[in-house]
Amino acid sequence: MLSSQPWTPLHAQIHRTLRKRQLLPKNQNILIAVSGGQDSLSLAKLLLDLQSKWRWKLAICHCNHRWRSDSEANANHVEKLAQKWQLPFYLSVTNQELKSEAAAREWRYQALIEVAQTDNYGYIVTGHTASDRAETLLYNLTRGSGADGLQSLTWRRNLTEKIQLIRPLLEITRLETAQFCSDFQLPIWTDSTNEELKYKRNRIRLELIPYLKQNFNPQVEKALAQTAELLQAEVEFLENTAQEIKQKASLNASITQINRLILRSTPLAIQRRVMRQFLQENLGFAPSFEQIEKITALITAPNRSCTDPFPGGAIAQVENDWICWKKS
Repeated sequence: MLSSQPWTPLHAQIHRTLRKRQLLPKNQNILIAVSGGQDSLSLAKLLLDLQSKWRWKLAICHCNHRWRSDSEANANHVEKLAQKWQLPFYLSVTNQELKSEAAAREWRYQALIEVAQTDNYGYIVTGHTASDRAETLLYNLTRGSGADGLQSLTWRRNLTEKIQLIRPLLEITRLETAQFCSDFQLPIWTDSTNEELKYKRNRIRLELIPYLKQNFNPQVEKALAQTAELLQAEVEFLENTAQEIKQKASLNASITQINRLILRSTPLAIQRRVMRQFLQENLGFAPSFEQIEKITALITAPNRSCTDPFPGGAIAQVENDWICWKKS
């Protein structure tokens, strides 16, 4: 169903963003994650209105976390919208107790991936905005994240070999999506958990961001989102550079030995990234700052120096020009 609604500056901006960043190519199957809130409703409406220009096949998926007494009514509300817009609708309902925001997010992405794999959707799109990007930067900053964490809400990332996650609204604020919903009379479903201050992200959105707006910068969300955008490009460059250095420093593509003489001539920022990649390959999970620091110290340490044990009992030890990973 093609919309007869007017073409707004927001339509034009998203159209330009999609074209400039090549986020959602023409003739693709696209699954839109819709909670019923203002951001995801704006996203769905914008893509629906742009559908005639891009010739996409669109569908809506709603994920029910079963956190609230009105969760089922929320799902029904989104399904009726999908029917009104004549879009296929998918509903995923959790069969497990999701005890944290992180657990809910992990389940939600897995549910979206399963739908996309089953019915051949190559792109999953979410309604994350510049406001979300600003909040994520602040949240990760308080946790001591480096540049990687501060830029973590990116325009795209691979969920599987064949499925990409796309966030087309990263230059749009929550204030703008609220206005868009008002202009088009989109029926927003209010999630009561968004007002609960026990969730840290809610405290950032409801208390910290307003304080920063009032006392420091009325445009703080866009300013922080811009910082995340700058960091994203820098992180990508540093990661690629570190990967090239690691390949040069590895012995016959081994992941258990790395040449510290090659690393010694590189800047500390690259050394840390190389050692983080080395650790991640050997540990099987993202290492902590402290773990990265203790193995990075081996680059200039005396021969036979070693770390204390990592989880699982393995250590890293200096053997002449090499740092070697030794399992217990």
